[in-house]
Order: sequence, then C-alpha cells, then structure tokens
Amino acid sequence: MSEDKSNQYNAPTEVKEIDIVNTFELEELAKEVMPSGGYGYISGGSGDEYTKKQNIDSFNHKGILPRVLADVENPDTKTTILGHNIPAPFIMAPIAAHGLAHATKEAGTARGVSEYGTIMSISAYSGATFEEIEEGLKGSPRWFQLYMSKDDELNKLIVDEAKKDGATAIILTADATLSGNRETDIRNKFVYPFGMPIVSRYLSGSGENMSLNNIYAQSKQKISPKDVEFLTSYSGLPVIVKGIQTPEDALLAIGVGASGVWVSNHGGRQLDGAPGSFDTLAEISRAVGNRVPIIFDSGIRRGEHIFKALASGADIVALGRPMLYGLALGGWKGVQSVLEYFETDLKRVMQLAGTQTIEDIKHAKLFDNARYK
Repeated sequence: MSEDKSNQYNAPTEVKEIDIVNTFELEELAKEVMPSGGYGYISGGSGDEYTKKQNIDSFNHKGILPRVLADVENPDTKTTILGHNIPAPFIMAPIAAHGLAHATKEAGTARGVSEYGTIMSISAYSGATFEEIEEGLKGSPRWFQLYMSKDDELNKLIVDEAKKDGATAIILTADATLSGNRETDIRNKFVYPFGMPIVSRYLSGSGENMSLNNIYAQSKQKISPKDVEFLTSYSGLPVIVKGIQTPEDALLAIGVGASGVWVSNHGGRQLDGAPGSFDTLAEISRAVGNRVPIIFDSGIRRGEHIFKALASGADIVALGRPMLYGLALGGWKGVQSVLEYFETDLKRVMQLAGTQTIEDIKHAKLFDNARYK
C-alpha cells in the first residue's frame, strides 16, 4: 500500500480482478487490507446494529418458488430506468468517501461501473471532484446525490455543477439530517482523512479531519416537501427521494413532484430499530402503484436478494458496501468483478425460478416463510 503523507491514511492501491464465491466473504477480506477507521466507517451501522442485521435477515421472510417446465434458457437481465438502458437491474449506490477503500477514490469505482455499463451515483460527500470522477466514468451515465446546504443559493450552485458534469437525475437524501449513533466511528474517533470538494464550500473546513457529526450539523436538517418542489423546479431533472420507508412518505414525495422513490434505511446506519428495508418494500410498492420507478437498497448480497426485491415491487436495486469491498480488494477491476458476480448470480436464480426476463421477475410470486415454520 502507498502512503499519503498529508494524512497518513494508507488506502489499498492494488488493481486486479477478484474471485468471488459470495459477497459476505468480501467484507472479511477487505478488513484485512483497509485501515481500521475507514473499514469501521464503511462496515458499521448505528446503535446495536439491529437494523443493519435485519436488512439481510429480512430477505429470509420471503421465499422464491422454483418453477419447472418454464421454457427458460439464458435469462436476460437487461432493463431500463429513467431512460437509461442498463445490462442488469442494479446500479452503484451513492456512498461517501470511496478513498477510504482505495487510493483511486470515486474515480476507481466510476471506472469499474463504467466498464460494466451501469449507472454511477455520485455522492455530494465524495472525496473526489467531478472532474476526477469523470476520468473514471468517461461519459457513462451518472446520477447525483445531494446532501442539501442550508443556503439554497449554494444548493443551486452544486446542482448546476452536477448538471454540467452530466447528471441525469438528482437523488435527494432525506433520511440523514443528522448522523445515526455510529458507535464504531465514536470508538475509533473517526474523522475523514481527506476533504470533500463538492460540499466544502458550505463547511467550516474542507471536510478533512472532520467527523460525520460535524459535517451533518453544517448541512440542512429541516428537509421538507418544499425541498423536493424546489429541486424539481430548479434542476429540471428527475428528482428521486431517497430514504423512503413508509407508504405515507412515498405518496408525499410523489405528490410534490418526485420522479422516483428510493426505498432505503441508509444501510442500517441511521435509526437503529427501524425494520429491515426489504420488509417495507412490498407495502410501499402497493401504495406507489407503478406511478414512478422504485429503487431499493440496504442488504443486497446475493442474486436471490435482487430477485426478491424486484418481485416485491422494486424496478432496480442499488449496491453499496459490496462494491466498496470490491474496490478495496481490486480497485476498478474489483468493482467490475462484483458487478459481474451479481449478474451471474441473478441469472442462475432467474433460471431456477423459471423467469426469462426482468418483467417476468416482477410478476413472480414469493411465498411467506412464516407459513412454513
């Protein structure tokens, strides 16, 4: 590993394809190569980490029915979301500070996503500039996740820059108006070892050597429906509200102009004791009623999880921690390896479940595992 003399944070530097048996093992492998503070920030949840654990366990509340005589071969994973054709129903979730996982930061993730061919979500809390990320994306599609400033003039400036960079949608993160009780970060006395150039204009510093609590405190806490209206009107882009966990909030977002809802509990990093994200999805989907696309994240680790999310109403899913573990282990090639793993795993599940296309998955019926206990 190389050493960054400015902050002594020794992020991995190796670039290589990685062999993946399952993505759970990637977490343990990444722990061996990442500095403990950065690993704790990425892997940790809030409080007792009940919700983080439920994100994965909740997928076991529903089962997939194997179907035979289904005339299925070589399942097709291609789909479309907000005008983008993508090779499989998953994209990169917006996550802060990829430089904690690898020296190439978001540019490395972006290249892996671009080489695979799906959508990159760029976080406002990125440790890289738009220009650096574009070196990896090379014109590939990207959405921009906004943590709002308390000053709407600065929000306009950031949105303008995101649009100039080529963003085709704005993701409004509504569930992180302050930091969750992230005890691992508190224990590690974690601060960001590098700056956040996109939002540094409204911080009291660059972001370097600042805690997450400090950064959130300087962002806008009072997120309301008016913010969705403002972003929709000002940006002229589809606005997706991220952090939806109830049907009521989904309908509220749609009612004020949201072009998509993003079902997520922030990977179990915010309100501990909230349900697993998957447990909220079906009810939200019934309320939305196909009026806008639904993006889903939190807990995706296997092809079965993707299948169950789509069968429960999601249009696509977003991949988070496994992508950064792939980045830590292999740079951009590791990111590409993770995406290829998920595609291969999903195709296997599709064939065994008798589904040829993504639309077939959306019409598949899951069964309630509680009935069989």
